[in-house]
Amino acid sequence: MSTEKILASLCYFSVFFAPFLLPIIVWFVATDTFVKDHAKRSLLSHLVPFLAVVLLIIGIFSGAADFFGIAVITTFVLFGLLSLIITIWNIVQGIRILMR
Repeated sequence: MSTEKILASLCYFSVFFAPFLLPIIVWFVATDTFVKDHAKRSLLSHLVPFLAVVLLIIGIFSGAADFFGIAVITTFVLFGLLSLIITIWNIVQGIRILMR
């Protein structure tokens, strides 16, 4: 198994231990385009749930929850499902790279 495959798959698996740090370091340090591309993709997939949670927190603390209570709960559930789907996608991508 090559080092490039391991680095690329670790970028996806880092969703559990260093979601932003590892893909950014690999993206800037790696010289192989295969690894750089996967580091970039994994970083973007790690950012989506983070941004969703930030937007939800802003919505809750801005007072929107007082007016749209059910909408905030629905949005919270949707963001949770989105985060779960993206986490599963990261696991699948990491395994897919290792299986090549």
